[in-house]
Amino acid sequence: MIISASRRTDIPALYAEWFIRRIHAGFCHVPNPFNPRHVSTVSLRPEDVEVIVFWTRHARPLLPYLDVLDRFGYRYYFQYTVLGYPRVLDAGAPPVEVAIATFQQLARRIGAARVIWRYDPILFSPVCEADFHRRNFARIAAALQSYTGRCVISRCSGYRKTTRRIHALEAQGVPIAIPDAADPRFLALVSDLADIARAHGMELVSCAEEADLRACGVRPGKCVDDVLIRQVFGIQVTAQKDPGQRAACGCVVSKDIGMYDTCTMGCVYCYATASVVRARRNRRRHDPRASSLLPLAEG
Repeated sequence: MIISASRRTDIPALYAEWFIRRIHAGFCHVPNPFNPRHVSTVSLRPEDVEVIVFWTRHARPLLPYLDVLDRFGYRYYFQYTVLGYPRVLDAGAPPVEVAIATFQQLARRIGAARVIWRYDPILFSPVCEADFHRRNFARIAAALQSYTGRCVISRCSGYRKTTRRIHALEAQGVPIAIPDAADPRFLALVSDLADIARAHGMELVSCAEEADLRACGVRPGKCVDDVLIRQVFGIQVTAQKDPGQRAACGCVVSKDIGMYDTCTMGCVYCYATASVVRARRNRRRHDPRASSLLPLAEG
């Protein structure tokens, strides 16, 4: 079984203590996001976990616990977002200098092949126009050269909760556009990002992208990647596409142990948090000693 920790929230940044307590316990409880009274018991015992995939913007709180994971024999790698967007879009994300330094520290600790840089999602706005992306991406790529071999990009998806926040920003005078895959401006940008990535020893891949970007030098990627797992860890895992993900998503089957509306970073484009106010309220309800990230529904 592959554990995803987590697409639904930033466990390394916000819930590292809870996670490592569940590692010691050997299990956690995860409610179904659409039916919270349906609760799964997920084994976290080393013999049951093939690989852990961490998703984060700030791994530093988890770093002190990596020795525990290594001692118990867990295999793991990171999908690590470093964007450097203006604060109006990324209110609670760590400063880009901190994100880069922590990324480098992590890669030195576990190896560059196990830390994947995510530069996603891509938005267009007067505060992050195409040339901003070129400059910003080049600066981060230069800092991460030799610390990773792969970068993941995607376009922002128009989820309802995301669209509400975008419209709220537009009402404040900050227009935001989700790039169209056929937009020549977007395609030119992707081609340039691919060239920049290659110049810094990285392959650029896409995430859950319906458009074919191979003409721009970008192949479809998998974030939960059976091929990468075989290359890095020397084990064979399922190649079955995860039916719970979008049609264009290439990820193989995994079990996510997070919960929605628990990330407090406040990213405008976030699909996992409907309300930052609700997420903050939920975080106050969090008990790191509990078996689930939030209290389970009664009944």
